[in-house]
Amino acid sequence: MRMVIIPVIGLLLGLAVGMAVNIRLPIQYAAYLSVAILAALDTVFGGIKSGLQHEFDHRVFLTGFFSNTLLAAALAFIGSLLGIDLTLAAVVAFGVRIFNNVATIRHLFLQRRKIPSHQ
Repeated sequence: MRMVIIPVIGLLLGLAVGMAVNIRLPIQYAAYLSVAILAALDTVFGGIKSGLQHEFDHRVFLTGFFSNTLLAAALAFIGSLLGIDLTLAAVVAFGVRIFNNVATIRHLFLQRRKIPSHQ
C-alpha cells in the first residue's frame, strides 16, 4: 500500500501547483496540453495499479511519466503539422487505458475488502 501513495501524492501535488500557478497558454496549445495531461493521468493510474499489485518501480514510474507525457504532446503536435488530428486518437487510447486501470484498481480494492462467505 505504501507504493500507491507516491503516484497519489504526485497527482495531488500536481493539481495543487496547477491551481496555484496562473499561467496562460495560447488556445492553440490546448489540444497538446490535454493529450499530455491524459498521458500523465494514464501513468499515475498505472502506477497506482502496479503499487496495489506490489510491482511498483519508482524509476519506471518517473521515466514513464515524463516520456509518455512529452511523447503524447509531441505526437499530437506532429500530427497537426501533417494535417492529421491525432488528438482524438490519443484521447480514445488513453481513455481506454485509464478506464482499464481504474477498473483493475477497483477490483484490487474489492478483493482486499472481501468478506469471506459462510457456507
